[in-house]
Parts: sequence; structure tokens; C-alpha cells
Amino acid sequence: MKIENNISRRNFISLTALATAGLATGCSVLSSTNNNKNNSNNMIKNEKRKLGTLEVSAIGLGCMNLTWAYGAGVDKNTGIALIRNAYEKGVTFFDTAEAYGPFIDEEYVGEALKPMRDKVVIATKFGFDIDFDTKQFKGLNSRPEHIRKVVDMQLKRLKTDYIDLLYQHRVDPNVPIEEVAGLMKDLITEGKIKHYGLSEAGSQIIRRAHKIHPVTAVQNEYSLWTRDSEIFAFPTCIELGIGIVPWSPLGMGYLTGKINSSTKFADGDLRGRFPRFTPEAIKANQPVVDLLKKVALQKNSTPAKIALAWLLAQHPSIVPIPGTTNLIHLAENIDAVNVNLTAEDVQLINTEFAKITITGDRTSESLKQMSDVEHELKANKKK
Repeated sequence: MKIENNISRRNFISLTALATAGLATGCSVLSSTNNNKNNSNNMIKNEKRKLGTLEVSAIGLGCMNLTWAYGAGVDKNTGIALIRNAYEKGVTFFDTAEAYGPFIDEEYVGEALKPMRDKVVIATKFGFDIDFDTKQFKGLNSRPEHIRKVVDMQLKRLKTDYIDLLYQHRVDPNVPIEEVAGLMKDLITEGKIKHYGLSEAGSQIIRRAHKIHPVTAVQNEYSLWTRDSEIFAFPTCIELGIGIVPWSPLGMGYLTGKINSSTKFADGDLRGRFPRFTPEAIKANQPVVDLLKKVALQKNSTPAKIALAWLLAQHPSIVPIPGTTNLIHLAENIDAVNVNLTAEDVQLINTEFAKITITGDRTSESLKQMSDVEHELKANKKK
């Protein structure tokens, strides 16, 4: 399947244009005290952004692939060391989920961040029906009574008495979002969570949840080559003051330029099942990487940093959460906050990308069925 980049995104572009100009020209909305972007030391201690009212580091750490999704992951000690290394470099926003492992990822995060718990923001997710004993996935489950059980177990695994940001991992079509949001409000009142969010949610679900209790953040897939949420979900987030947390901000690694048509994915690596990661699609999509390399060369940077800097330049409410198991890549990702993209740079990237046709769906058909973003796009195409 080939995806043309000619879908109108005027709502999102008009909402972000002013913010982009301010960010890109150095009129930063970040609370940074260091304006010398060329003297990078891979630190982001002074770079903060807000998801609603929740302040976090400008770049977070997605912890999923420490234990799951892109192969076997790493052992616990290695995972803990990487998380703590990220904290030492200024990262204060850490993302995990019960589904990662499952369960194990939350244990890594909890153990790693226990010594600095009051200095970090931990985000995790519920929403799947996972057998607590066998760890078997049995579909989606956002029934309030199930969520309560999940949260109690998450608190134990995370070694904490509160969760800073709790997302619904996927919208459950069998449970009205109003019931889910109502429970989130109750859990906030009880002190078990401080904020809540949604993942892979479309605009109407976001609005309905927000009416019950303010949504802090929406975590949808978003990167230079995956832009679906620009059409409906993200304009709604900006309108309502909801933070945007892009997952897979580096296109599952493709935008780093380190994947080619000869790349072999390990057993258990989900990318081996995705249409965009067939050898043919990888080769066909090379113009996206070439564009990032072109800009990176001009900036004495790397494709990964440019891809992340492009996201940061879209709007001040955007906080990407790239993941890695590699300390060198971790430092590289964090250093993206030190890349100064001008308004002209951003415009160049957007103009050149609009000429590119992306080959292959972003995910498998079965996972698309769990995405409210996909459902909303499909419903509007029929109109």
C-alpha cells in the first residue's frame, strides 16, 4: 500500500505555525537557561515542557524496548542502568506499560527510579486483558473493576504509591469512554494517580473523555513519516490544551538511517510483521531518510536528531519519547534538544516530505483494528 502525502492538514498546520516560528527562531517556549545550542553536552536539565499542567523534560524515555517489541530486550541490570543514565542526563519523563513484557518493564522502571521517585514523572498504561498468572493476552479490557485491579498491581511493580500519568493504552469499544474517564477522576481523587491520558485515540474520544475530566496527554504514533494524527486528533489536543506524546518518534528506528533492505529483524521483533518494514518498502521509503540526512549534513547533526528536532518544532506541547537499549543512541536522542531548526528548515522538511510517497502501512491489520485513530480516519473517508 502506498500512502500519498496530499491529505489536507490545514487545521493542524494553522494551529502550529505560530508556535513553530517561535520555537524555530530561538524564541523558545522552553524554560531553558542555556541558549547556546552549539555547546551540547547531552544534557537536558534546563529543558522543560508541559503536558497540560504536568511539567516534564522536553524529551522523555520510552522504556518498551528494554523488555519487549523489538526483540528479546535487555536484562534487568542493564535496563536499570540505562534508565538511570537517562535521568543523569536530565530526562525526568519515563514511559512504560503493563503490556510491555508483560509486567516486567514496569518492574525495571520501578526499581530504577525508586531512589529519585519524587524527581521524576512515571507514565504507564492499562487497557489490555492480560492473565495475571499466565501473562496471556486476551484482548482489550477497560472495565472499571479490571482497571482497579491493574492499577493496584502497577503500583506494586513500580514501587510507588502513585502514578503520575496513567493512559488507556487502547480505546475499548465495549466500554464507554465516559466510564473510563469517570474512574480516572475517582483514582485521581483517591491519590492513586495524578493525571490521565489516552493512547491511539481519535478526536471524538478525546473530547468525550475531556468533558468528564481533563485529559493531560494523548500518546499517538507520530513522526515525520507517520502523520495521521495531524488530521483530527492533534488539532483537538491543541484546542483543548492537551499535551501530545509521540510514540515511535523515530519511526521504529527507520528514521535513524540505520535500517536498510538487508536488515534482518530478530525473532519477536514486531517490525518483521509490519508492511512498512518489508525489504521492498524499506528501499522505497529511502527518500525520507535521504531528506533527514540532507538536513543533518547542513546542521552537523544526525538523521535521528533532526527527526526529533522536527517534532519538537511542531508545537511546544509535544514531548517525544524515543526508546533505545543503547547508551550511545540514548545520548544522541537527548541531544536533539540542542539542534536549532529555523522556521526555514522546518518549512524545507515539510515541503520536501510532501513530495514523497510512503510505501506500506505503519502497522499490521490486527493492530490497526485496535487504533481509534485508524477507525476515525476510515469513518471520515466514507463520508
